[in-house]
Amino acid sequence: MARVKKIDDGPVLTREWLLPAAATLGSSVRARGIMLEVRARLPMALRKAIEVRAGVLVLSMPESAAADFAVAAGIVTGVLDGIESLPVIPREIEDILDIKTSERHRWLKDGRLPSAGTRTVKLRGRARKITFHVFDPRRVEELLDSGVIDDWRELDAETARENRRRAAWQRKLVRAEQAGKGKPAEDEGERVQLVGWDAFERLGLLR
Repeated sequence: MARVKKIDDGPVLTREWLLPAAATLGSSVRARGIMLEVRARLPMALRKAIEVRAGVLVLSMPESAAADFAVAAGIVTGVLDGIESLPVIPREIEDILDIKTSERHRWLKDGRLPSAGTRTVKLRGRARKITFHVFDPRRVEELLDSGVIDDWRELDAETARENRRRAAWQRKLVRAEQAGKGKPAEDEGERVQLVGWDAFERLGLLR
């Protein structure tokens, strides 16, 4: 099989496949990932003949490569059958959900982003392999539609504030012990501010 070269002039055979929204989840990064998955299934000599344009896979070859074109078209059609179930990789889920890498790591660790398994790939031109978590596209779609990401961020922000308050109080305890003053009262200096404390005091519930 001869390597197919890109030809600017002359008759060209072209076929297009519209990627379904259920597969791309509205992400151009995901669309490119699907294109790379298709390329990986093609013979090496034909891989450059397929590309993605605005959510459409496009196969183009010169008319002189009609036999190779038929082979490639059959492979592409086969790969796209059930493509909606292709696991979502890290860079894709970050684009689909508009999240940061740090958020992905944190939510994967605490179980909010359930892993659908791992995948190991070899880096191009290197002997080293990398392993990463992949995600169920239907679960990713549920998260996208639910809007729960904003709730998670609000919860994380509140947790971070509470952790800072606790850390400040712990530092105060350490300083007091080092100074030999014993345990400081909570209303001295940096008081630990509990959620709803102001309203609690206004109602006079401590009197």
